[in-house]
Amino acid sequence: MSFNELLNIGLMQGFAGLSLFAVLLLMGLGLAIIFGQMGVINMAHGEFMTIGAYTVYLGSTLASSISPGATAYYFPLAILAAFAFAFAAGWLIEWSLIRHLYKRPLDTLLATWGVSLAMQQSFRTFIGPKEVSPTLPDWLLGSWAPSEGLDIPINGMFVLGLTAVVTCGVLIALHKSRWGLRVRATVSNRVMANAIGIDTSKTDRLTFAIGCGIAGVAGAAFTTIGSTGPTSGSLYIVDAFLVVTFGGAASLLGTVVSAFGIAQTQSITEFFMAGSMAKMLTLSLVVLILMARPQGLFASKVRR
Repeated sequence: MSFNELLNIGLMQGFAGLSLFAVLLLMGLGLAIIFGQMGVINMAHGEFMTIGAYTVYLGSTLASSISPGATAYYFPLAILAAFAFAFAAGWLIEWSLIRHLYKRPLDTLLATWGVSLAMQQSFRTFIGPKEVSPTLPDWLLGSWAPSEGLDIPINGMFVLGLTAVVTCGVLIALHKSRWGLRVRATVSNRVMANAIGIDTSKTDRLTFAIGCGIAGVAGAAFTTIGSTGPTSGSLYIVDAFLVVTFGGAASLLGTVVSAFGIAQTQSITEFFMAGSMAKMLTLSLVVLILMARPQGLFASKVRR
């Protein structure tokens, strides 16, 4: 095998890691907002990702039934719908359940775990137990070949672009919008935020819903690289929590860096060993680093 062939294989494997990085980052962003900013352990976060994935699938089915030509245009609208449906579901669950459990992290873990199981059963009942895949538009299929022997999937580039847009949007919103100001004030000092007129309960609800909406976008992105089943989201929940904890629970920059590091390590090691061994090696490295630095890579200094 020549050097160029090895280089091309390494580049394609690295790009496969970028696709995993995009999904992990979108999942991690939602969790960083919910867990890092609010202290809520949301074990149902993966199911909000599944809501987004099923939204794209149902949008694909609807577009195909209306007109075959509509398949070329439905995907961007389905992404927006995925955010909207996951946002609405998150808003409802926060209002009906989570708001009664703040400052009780173990209770939120158990309650959201129950919500997760209930949502999985709902998916099986109303959509079906089998894994499904949407019909992707033609402009998402195929690959780009910048050089001979190097093929980069177009859907992977689209997912990276979507992730960049969402990440920049979240960062700008947290630091430039009124919502972001209220979130940072609430995290810094909830009592003082209430004293100056910030409705922290409304801020919590909106923050939880936005985090769930971002998970819905992650599900929409996931449909371009994998099939969706009732338990698809739960397969990523551990990795998403790992991303947030490793990067620093309240640090969005840490979420980005840790998602990239974990995804690339796992993708590259999978080229040399079995997938389960690669995942175990990645987890072992993260655990060792967290033993030396338990606060994560980028710990945020906030007053409690």
